[in-house]
Amino acid sequence: MAKQFTAPLSRRPRILLADDHTMLLDAFRRLLEPQFEIVGTASDGRAMVELATRSTPDVVLLDIAMPRLNGMEAAAQLRRKLPGIKIVFLTVNEDPDIAAEAIRLGASAFLLKSSASSELTAAIELALAGKTYITPLITQGKALDLFLSESVKPTADKLTVRQREVLQLLAEGRSMKEAGDILKLTPRTVAFHKYAMMEALGLKTGAELVQYAVEHRIVSPRAQR
Repeated sequence: MAKQFTAPLSRRPRILLADDHTMLLDAFRRLLEPQFEIVGTASDGRAMVELATRSTPDVVLLDIAMPRLNGMEAAAQLRRKLPGIKIVFLTVNEDPDIAAEAIRLGASAFLLKSSASSELTAAIELALAGKTYITPLITQGKALDLFLSESVKPTADKLTVRQREVLQLLAEGRSMKEAGDILKLTPRTVAFHKYAMMEALGLKTGAELVQYAVEHRIVSPRAQR
């Protein structure tokens, strides 16, 4: 779900916040409001893309593990719709390969939720200035170019964008009808995508498909219901 705020006109940079924890959204808003204009909040990746498309913020601050559409997929969609937007990831995920992949997808910054609040505001300022930043908690002091060159590049994906959307929803435990309602597809089309994915990946059961989604970071383990 998304909530949009009305704010007086100002020259402050406009930021949209996305996280599936309401308390964190409130904390981020209190932290950033003195310096930035908060144009809205979203609690899932799909709502974030919809709200950002309408409100056209300068920066989107979001998590990796987001329901309905994970942060990486949501950021990729948003970059296609709004090429100039700045993406700043704030997550608990300390995987350096995830951080490097996020930057390759067009993110401007990658921080951990354990980072200091001053690091977050500095990273947003760098993003607005057209620069790239990854927290030293992940790079361990390496220069950005060296860090990116040493990270493992993701292998070519065997799934289409639509199949990845379907897979995340099914892996979260949604029925074919629920997934279809979210994606505006019929349950039969969702089923077609499911079995096409299983065939393409050489999988035989739905459980194996869910495991694939977890291993390839399409869905987080805690997202399953």
